[in-house]
Amino acid sequence: MSVSAGVQPFDDIRGLVTTMPGPDAEAIAAVAERDAVLTKPAGSLGRLEEIAAWVAAWQRRAEPEIQAPMVAVFAANHGITEQGVSAYPASVTRQMVENFRRNGAAINQICLANDMSLRVFELALERPTNDILLADAFDSERECAATIAYGMEAIAGSVDLLCLGEMGIGNTAVAAAVFHALYGGSADAWVGRGTGVTGDALTNKADVVGRAVKRLDGETDPLVILQRVGGREIAAMVGAIIAARHQQIPVIVDGFVTTAAAAVLHAMDPNAIAHCLFGHVSAEKAHRDVLDRLGVEPLLDLHMRLGEGTGAALAAGIVRSAIQVHRGMATFADAGVSGPA
Repeated sequence: MSVSAGVQPFDDIRGLVTTMPGPDAEAIAAVAERDAVLTKPAGSLGRLEEIAAWVAAWQRRAEPEIQAPMVAVFAANHGITEQGVSAYPASVTRQMVENFRRNGAAINQICLANDMSLRVFELALERPTNDILLADAFDSERECAATIAYGMEAIAGSVDLLCLGEMGIGNTAVAAAVFHALYGGSADAWVGRGTGVTGDALTNKADVVGRAVKRLDGETDPLVILQRVGGREIAAMVGAIIAARHQQIPVIVDGFVTTAAAAVLHAMDPNAIAHCLFGHVSAEKAHRDVLDRLGVEPLLDLHMRLGEGTGAALAAGIVRSAIQVHRGMATFADAGVSGPA
């Protein structure tokens, strides 16, 4: 992403959001036409039928397919961990990145079980974002916009379904700050256990998030909120969601932290996340509230709160099944089965 003379970095991001292509109505109609003659009662596969149409709409293909699904995990560190908001030290972020590379994490196993590729993107782990209690997360609009641009470039290649995930000690506090800034209310409403904080530590986490957001003094611009209290992984996922839309790639959003990226875009334009499916509702207490505000219904509720893209990857198995059923199922005429009277 280059910035023209006289144009602020966020202006280019806003331009990409306002020029997002819409769904392909002809592809949706083609899916509905085929669905009407498959060997089943109309509507009997419920959301699987909706998912097939959703994939077709955003791939802009009358015959949707998923041959190259990918989980993209964005990893970042946060200065706010110095405030005791996590049960784990910041060093765990890099340790977990290495665990991903050794196929030792939960997301590796889910990807193996569902025949999906996994890519992990490190975002300057040695240089955490600023402690948002004391300063803006990103030093400048330009730095935040560059991280969004990095996320846009990260999905280059032959991907036809993108699952978003993240890794970053302290990032549930940062995500809670984004939600608190976007939606108001009290910090307590947005702050949850994250890596397992309880008692006084949880009270401290809510206090830190509340004071960090108070620094914003009522700021409402979603991109400025991202710059001031967000994180690199959230900014990169904003970019990935934007790029996926322009590249005709449906997106599955994971849990609490990943949804923060979607929420930033939704606050800019509710239509900006129409190509996103939400894989699951996290056990992080505020996630359901956020999903309701976004007007979306998650596919799964497995009481998970791990991150890493695990919920999105599990949901991808359902999406792939929906496409296989739509493409492979016989029609009444093919099977010699009598259709509805």
